Amino acid sequence: MPPALNEIERRILDFMVSYLRENTYQPSIREIGERFGIKSTKTVSEHLQALADKGFVERDPSRSRGVKILGMADPAEGVSVPVLSRLPDDGLAPGAGSVETRYLLDRRLVGATGAFLVQAHGEEAAALGVEAGDYLLLEPSSLEELADGCVVAARPGGS
Repeated sequence: MPPALNEIERRILDFMVSYLRENTYQPSIREIGERFGIKSTKTVSEHLQALADKGFVERDPSRSRGVKILGMADPAEGVSVPVLSRLPDDGLAPGAGSVETRYLLDRRLVGATGAFLVQAHGEEAAALGVEAGDYLLLEPSSLEELADGCVVAARPGGS
């Protein structure tokens, strides 16, 4: 178990994660300082080093934005996937108005173009170990692509 973060370390790490998701690159030391009212870049650097020492980030001091959050996909290796609260009406792809947000997922997890995340509701997939509120990564496919043992998400009465 990694060592616990103090309040400012946790807040800085949370800020870095949200900044990365919004911008696809890390905030600079100065941007972190501005966000938390820290005037000294040395102080920010010390907080980042504490995060590195505790195993939450990796640092490259030779680069301006040389901090990598461990356990997060590199945006260059990631795919932005739409997140839906329910299956699309056609069962195939999300419409423009149905996308709630987007998540950056590792490219190795997302096999097909058009993949999306949908939130499970009720007990529909309980037999698969899926609970209400879990997110499922779905990939559109044709009937010809399906094989025995495939799990299919479909709307009753859909085509």
